[in-house]
Amino acid sequence: MAKNETDPEGKVCIAQIGAAHGVRGEVRVKLFAEEPDALFDYGPLETADGKRQFEFLSARESKTVFVCRIKGLNNRNDVEALNGVRLYVDRAQLPDLEEEEFYHSDLIGLDARLEDGTSIGTIVAIHDFGAGDMLDVMPKRGKGYYIPFTRAVVPEVKVSEGYVLVTPPDGLLDEADESERAQEGEGVDFSKAPELLDGLKHE
Repeated sequence: MAKNETDPEGKVCIAQIGAAHGVRGEVRVKLFAEEPDALFDYGPLETADGKRQFEFLSARESKTVFVCRIKGLNNRNDVEALNGVRLYVDRAQLPDLEEEEFYHSDLIGLDARLEDGTSIGTIVAIHDFGAGDMLDVMPKRGKGYYIPFTRAVVPEVKVSEGYVLVTPPDGLLDEADESERAQEGEGVDFSKAPELLDGLKHE
């Protein structure tokens, strides 16, 4: 299973520090968990190399991120130097999932395959636009596409074997092929998706 190359073994990325917010040490944080309590429940979060730890004091939601205060960071200069730093927790600290639930981190990097074994791309992210979870699949060529993460469309998830089985809705792959032909040689520049903590239900 492909991972972000900088991610340490045995750890899961909980959050990523972003830009400074104001001048008093607050910082924008992208959270990779369903609840902001994840910033506090596991104790101080650490960097990939384990050399630095960060204790969150507060977090309030602001659009797609959280504005946070971190112990020891008291001004804008302190937090600007941390922009882009990813924060981790030991996987052993995470709660067990129920049957047919998965961590985002377990799905990202898996191969998406058709019933005949044909690979249609790699899962690079999971999104929820309000109508349920969608797998963001990026093929080797052309533009990516979204696949509903439902039992009907993704009947099998084989994490240990590195793939998911996909029975795509009619027209989904045809639309992707047409887009590729219309923009020959052009692709989508997807940034590497971080490991996400959210537990997904495979409904």
